[in-house]
Amino acid sequence: MSVERKNELGSIGIEVEAIATLAGGAISECYGIVGMASRKFFKDGLAELLKNDNYSKGVEVRSTEAGLELDLYIIVSYGVKISEVVIEAQKKVDYIMKQAFDISFNSINIYVQGIKVID
Repeated sequence: MSVERKNELGSIGIEVEAIATLAGGAISECYGIVGMASRKFFKDGLAELLKNDNYSKGVEVRSTEAGLELDLYIIVSYGVKISEVVIEAQKKVDYIMKQAFDISFNSINIYVQGIKVID
């Protein structure tokens, strides 16, 4: 699946992998977020941190009647206020997506898969 953008010069196809990589990189830089987790948490049994090249396993892009939806699965740091971290992460991902791809998402859903104590 790819996201199609059209302009006066032609059409542009943006692959979901590119969206997932950019969204994963943007959210990993947010304060209080340790990293991305696998979206198949219940199947895998444990929330494991994904490496930089595996962000697509922690991001899901869906096309619905209302528009595009983005689901991100994260692991947060122990001791942070989760609601504030998630709100700021949503804002940052939305901003980065608009700047890079000129794409607006109907919703950006963030699922906290775990909490990690950082030494």
